[in-house]
Parts: sequence; structure tokens; C-alpha cells
Amino acid sequence: MRFHLEASLRLSGDAAKAEGDLAEFFENQAADLLKKGAPEGMGARVSGWRIAEDRLEITIESDRYVRAHDALLRLRKPLADLLGRKHRLGIRGIDVSRFEIQIESDRPITHRIPYVRESKYEDGRLTLLLGVEDPKRGWTWMLENRIPDRIVNLLEEKLQSYGGKAEHWELLWESPPREIKFNGDPTQEMLKRGWIKHGSARGQWIHGPQSTHLFRTFEKIVLEEILEPLGYREMIFPKLDTWDVWKRSGHAQGVYPEIYYVCPPKSRDPAFWEEVIDYYKVTHEVPLDLIKEKIDYPIGGMCYAQCPTFWVFLQGATLPNDELPIRVFDRSGTSHRYESGGIHGIERVDEFHRIEIVWLGTKEQVMEEAERLKERYRRIFEEILELRWRMAWVTPWFMAQEGKTGLAEMEGAGTIDYEALLPYSGNWIEFQNLSVNGEKYPKGFSVKAQSGETLWSGCSGVGLERWTSVFLGQKGLDPENWPDEFRKRFGEMPKGFRFL
Repeated sequence: MRFHLEASLRLSGDAAKAEGDLAEFFENQAADLLKKGAPEGMGARVSGWRIAEDRLEITIESDRYVRAHDALLRLRKPLADLLGRKHRLGIRGIDVSRFEIQIESDRPITHRIPYVRESKYEDGRLTLLLGVEDPKRGWTWMLENRIPDRIVNLLEEKLQSYGGKAEHWELLWESPPREIKFNGDPTQEMLKRGWIKHGSARGQWIHGPQSTHLFRTFEKIVLEEILEPLGYREMIFPKLDTWDVWKRSGHAQGVYPEIYYVCPPKSRDPAFWEEVIDYYKVTHEVPLDLIKEKIDYPIGGMCYAQCPTFWVFLQGATLPNDELPIRVFDRSGTSHRYESGGIHGIERVDEFHRIEIVWLGTKEQVMEEAERLKERYRRIFEEILELRWRMAWVTPWFMAQEGKTGLAEMEGAGTIDYEALLPYSGNWIEFQNLSVNGEKYPKGFSVKAQSGETLWSGCSGVGLERWTSVFLGQKGLDPENWPDEFRKRFGEMPKGFRFL
């Protein structure tokens, strides 16, 4: 990796009288500064400099160990001291005439990268030419905010992950085979019996009394077997995630293709919307193009992962030692993900229902709580639902984004996927997960412990659509084929609707 930077420091006056001192600085002090921290023979170097009245123009060549923009920032303070002390000159800002990054690659980049004005690929080398995009945020802002470093990191991530990286998956436990009571598609059978109907939106279902009672029975089992015995307190988490929440939670790194975006109106004044209202009254059609002009930028999106908005409740707080561990859950509303072409039945939908379980404390407390939850899930899946299921350790979403895949890199954090067999297709489907997220959320939302000990957290989502899919997929829709322990909890089947 090579960097080439041609920059100038804007000065408060003509620097001609400082030429001798500057020559001595670049000959001696600068050379040492730009090698500091780099391996022998590596680092950055000033390949040229000159005074142009009230500007000091500098050209820097570097490798990856002391990147050219970092080298320029290293030089700025000692230059400011030198020019200010002896010549009463100040540094007013930084301008860049050319900033070029070269990196080895086996292919070109075919899409636009922010702040990259031009890119070309030749002889196994990718060359990027950087430029300013926002006049209000010039080169000084770009360099101080490490935009070039982020571009390099993004580039390396894309080059490494081209074609998709395989997720780490390691089997932990598998239940014994069980008698198959049903071989059909549970969604199709529920439709046939009138338990569910398609909603008006894609990937959305309306659940009738029978299906809803099944959901509520699963909820009751989770409450009685997990949440109440372990001391979880119910909360209501917001179902609109703003950008600030997603930036802190890490989802802003890559959630964009799956968000249902939320845009507020530019004005609530009825007069502002009068032409939209009149258009519909005359045509009985909704003028989408006109509405598009009258809504503002997205403020975020509909609930995607459920737990991030909880952390705003604790943001910036210091928790007493005797308050830990904290255990909470939310079941107050739907979550939404745009599943693209992957929607199927009730198991892969755009709108779904979950119970979100969240806990936080010291590392030891969080790990112990995860073990307690695992034992509770095992009892439910084995003794109450009697499923054909298995547990696997997989790469959690945040580690995948950071390029980590193996168990050795997780250091106690990680995700367990619970998978169940769908007999009609022969496929295993994830229907439950449990994640130990390490310090990611407490650190992202600045939550601290009174003791000063690092806080960890975990979360576990109970997806009611997925539980229904695997239970009915294995047991069928006739209660006489259901396990006795579950039938006791389910009670009588509610009466559905008749249609003429």
C-alpha cells in the first residue's frame, strides 16, 4: 500500500523569512517524526516542500505504517510551534491538491466510494484519487476525522469479502430423532384451514384466533419457564430506530438494504398537502410522486433488531453494583425487515413478532445468565415442544462485520443459533438465537458500572412465527398429535371464522 499526498498549510502571512528554519526542520526533526512507530526502513518521508508566500506546500510519500495524512498531522503541531515562536505566523488550515492511494488488488472497484473522485485498476494495483465532497467540510475535516483510513478499511473489507465469506458454524448439540407427525408445508395448511390470511403488505400475515392463540401459548411458556423464574422485568422498547441508535449499536455499518425507512412530512400544514388531498378526491389514486416531494429525509427506520432502542434508557448512566445484573424483556410490537426475494410462508416475513430478552452485567454475570437461559430453552424444546432441534455456534452479526469468524477470536462473546428440522423440505431453519455481545452495547451507549468493571450484555430473540413454523411443521395442525405437556398449556382451540 502506498500513499502520495500533495498538501499546503495556509499561513497567516508570508513565510519567506522562515525558509532557513524550515529547511533545518525538514532535514532533521521531520525525518524522525515520520519514522516513529514504524518498522525499520518503513514510514513516511517528505519528498519535497516549498514556500509560496502565505502557504507552505509539502509533498509526502508513505507506506501503510505511517500513512501520509497521519504524517501531515504529525508535522502540523511542531511546524505551528516553530512558525509561531520565531516568526509570529499561525497555521490557518490545510488544503490538498492531490491525495492518491494505491493498494494491491486482483480486481477493480466497480461502484462509487464516498470521497473517492476517481479510481483505476492496472497491473494488479488499484489507485484511488480522493477529493472533497462537501464544501462545508474541507480537507482539514477529512484528515482530522480519519476519512482516508476509513476508506482504506472499507476497501480492504470489500476485497477480502468479495463473493461472500462463509459464516462460522459449529455444531454444539443435537436432539435425538423423533417421530414425524406431519410432512406438509405448515403455512399452506394454515391457509387451507383459515388460520391465517395474507396482509395487504408484502411479507405480512393476519393471524386468526387459532394462530393467535398458538402465539399466546408460546408467550406463556416463555413467561412461565424463563422470564418469571429468572427475574426478568417487562419494558416497552420504541419501535422506531433513529440513525443515532443504529450508529451506536453498529447496525449503521450495513443494515441499509433491509430497512423499512421512516420519513416525516416536511410540514403538517393542511394547505401544504392540499394538492395531494385534492388529487385523490378527483382520481381516487394516491399521487406517490407528489407525496415523495413533500416528505423529508428518513429519520431512521422501523424496528429492525428490537433491543438497540432499549439502550437509550441507560445511555450515559453509571449503574450501582447492587443493580447488576439487569434483566429485561420486550414483547410490545412488531419488527420489520425487507427480506427481498427471500420471503416464504410465515417463517420468512417482512413483519414479525418477537419477545426480546436482554441482560447486562459483568462478564461473569452475563456468561452465567447465558448458561441459565440455555438450560431453560433446552427444557422447553425437549420436554414441552418435543422438537427435532440442534444448537450451533455461529459468527454473530457484529463480528462478521468486523471480519472475525473463528471461535478463538470471540473470547467468550458469540451467538448460538437454535435450528429445527422442517420435514416437508428436509431443511434446518434457525428459529431461536442467543447472543453474548461482549462490551459492544455498553460501550456504544456509554453505560458504566460503579465498580469501574467493564460491562457486558446479551440478548435472545424468541420469534413467534419461527416457533410456529417448526412446531406445526413437525407436529401438524391437529392437537391430538401435539405433545401432552404442550396441549395442557394450549387448552381449547378457539373457534375461527366462517365465510359464505
